[in-house]
Amino acid sequence: MTSLEVLFTPAEFSRLPQRDLSETCCVVFDVLRATTTMVTALGNGAEAILPVEEISDALTARERRPGVLLAGERDGVRIGPDLAQGIAFDLGNSPREFTAQVVRGRTIVMTTTNGTRALRSCLPARQTLAASFLNLGATAEAIRRSGPARLLVVCSGTLEQAAYEDVLGAGALCALVWAQYQGGLIADSAHMAHELFLLARDDLPSALARSRNARRLLARRELADDVSFCVQRDVEPLVAALGKDGLVKRMGLG
Repeated sequence: MTSLEVLFTPAEFSRLPQRDLSETCCVVFDVLRATTTMVTALGNGAEAILPVEEISDALTARERRPGVLLAGERDGVRIGPDLAQGIAFDLGNSPREFTAQVVRGRTIVMTTTNGTRALRSCLPARQTLAASFLNLGATAEAIRRSGPARLLVVCSGTLEQAAYEDVLGAGALCALVWAQYQGGLIADSAHMAHELFLLARDDLPSALARSRNARRLLARRELADDVSFCVQRDVEPLVAALGKDGLVKRMGLG
């Protein structure tokens, strides 16, 4: 029996280590902006991204591998020396920073408020994918090909609350795989995300711009363009998969 479920808040994904995820494919959305940024980095040739929860974890990773780039944010802003023992992070969390010139061939250690926590909570799953609107179609195609019996879509949220843009992303994925799961157990949360997306899909940029995170970014001149960047659909034909080694890498579609 197949199943499709959506988790809306950090309180829900923080309990994932207590669940049996051995037959589950988790798909994590942090539309504004962590998973969008990871997909952009991989599309521009980054070797891998190591998501970590804390700033101290990122600093420890660099001590072990001095060649990595440090990326991340707190309160939406790039982590500065005041938060990182005098070390300024190389990158923030704006996908527009992760150009090919900067990231090609590099491994990036990333810590964000919610997205990296959400990904790490899914490590026990059979498979974990990092999704965004940028690689939505490729992610859905990978799910159709692999046919996981249990699909769990994880919204990273904002602080400890649900995030509208992540629910829209989850609903968009549900719309693409609905036929694959409609004969099984579809949780009310999946129905809610799916129906919310169907209501918003005719003008997704406007819907996304109404979200709390989008309004915060739009209020900052240097970050405002991230909102329109993150709502682009299917511009990166790649699947981003979290391995058991904790690294997010580009996964072949073959």
